[in-house]
Amino acid sequence: MAEVYFAGPAGRLEGRLHKSENPRAPIVMILHPHPAQGGTMNNKMTYTMFQAFVNMGFSVLRFNYRGVGNSQGTVDGTGNGELQDAIVALDWLQNICSESTVCWIAGYSFGAWIAAQLLMRRPEITGFVFVSPPANLYPFDFLTPCPASGLIIQGGKDTVVNESSVAMLAEQLGHYRYLHVEYKLLPDANHIYSGKLQEVYDIMTKTVPSLKVRQRHTRKQKKAFALNNEDF
Repeated sequence: MAEVYFAGPAGRLEGRLHKSENPRAPIVMILHPHPAQGGTMNNKMTYTMFQAFVNMGFSVLRFNYRGVGNSQGTVDGTGNGELQDAIVALDWLQNICSESTVCWIAGYSFGAWIAAQLLMRRPEITGFVFVSPPANLYPFDFLTPCPASGLIIQGGKDTVVNESSVAMLAEQLGHYRYLHVEYKLLPDANHIYSGKLQEVYDIMTKTVPSLKVRQRHTRKQKKAFALNNEDF
């Protein structure tokens, strides 16, 4: 894992990069919780997600939004600045890993909301992982239709993010053709997943590979459907 810095919209951004030895390995960027509430790239959940993707063979980037840690600038907190930072960070990661053809996005809490917005803006993103997406606090209705398959994890004892709102979000996203959204509920987990980080890790390392296999199958289905409906 390397300490990295790259230019952001409001100044230099600080990150941590694991670059796979395979130049064609899939890439993923992980986004941390709200900066005004103590969220950083070293948050325990963010780090757990980072390690899960490393051990699944991805090249992985996590970084601090503007004004957090050693990232320059001033904390925004509205989501606008953080989204701008995420767009630039993904550009940087894709440039560093230019031979990769598979791109995922992941986020925890506020970071999941930023990740969802990025998902709608970048058609090259093929999968996502949202942990505790704050569907009761921020709008997610822009995910219509959802452009990729993914995994949503939620704690049943979360007092910050309402479980029923996340369950409803997962159901809505899973209704679209050629998509598969896995919803995993940890009934005894709180918002910070105290004592449950290993369970999140295990869910991710089991579910993400199966989603990747389904994505390959789906691409074949789409191709066959297109061929069968061509006008000759």
